[in-house]
Amino acid sequence: MIKAIIFDFGNIFINLDIDGAIQHAFEKFKIDSFSDELLAFNSLYEQGLISTEEFIEFYTENFPNITEDELISIWNFILKDFPKHRLEFLQQLKNNSEYKLILLSNTNELHIDWIKNNVSFYEDFKNCFDAFYLSHEINLRKPNSNIFQFVLNQNNLKTDDCLFIDDNEENCKAATLLGITSWLLNPENEDVTTLFKTKSNLF
Repeated sequence: MIKAIIFDFGNIFINLDIDGAIQHAFEKFKIDSFSDELLAFNSLYEQGLISTEEFIEFYTENFPNITEDELISIWNFILKDFPKHRLEFLQQLKNNSEYKLILLSNTNELHIDWIKNNVSFYEDFKNCFDAFYLSHEINLRKPNSNIFQFVLNQNNLKTDDCLFIDDNEENCKAATLLGITSWLLNPENEDVTTLFKTKSNLF
């Protein structure tokens, strides 16, 4: 029986342009792909294992033609709009109080700062959740199994108590392998607000 719903953030609530952001970065950095070093550094930043200052310094040293402000703009290019009907869905879900609501997001400090400054109802959104976990604050990252175990332990939940919603196939596979029911949401043609209409079989 589902007692808790664990939501991702990006492409579940706030829209992302992942492909566009990658191409934008390639053009600005004048590269064809991200090196293993860059990907590893990004992962460390997402886990909060290096500071924003260290992150910016690393990129501006490797790409000296890019200013700090330009780098932050490139990094945040992925973040788009947050449709308010998703907030309203979440608020209604919270008011029903049937499920524990948990946010579990691979999110870094620069991205969350942008969201705080550009999404006027961010605090209302955050207040809908019983637990709110950002990777850079808990030093853990999806799809590693230890982040799911952390959430279960922190909230006194078993795997079959939970429904996990994410737009990333690797993350959903990791959750499913642990015994957590998952919805791999396709942001191209699905919306989290249809959860109880189109995915009632998951409960």
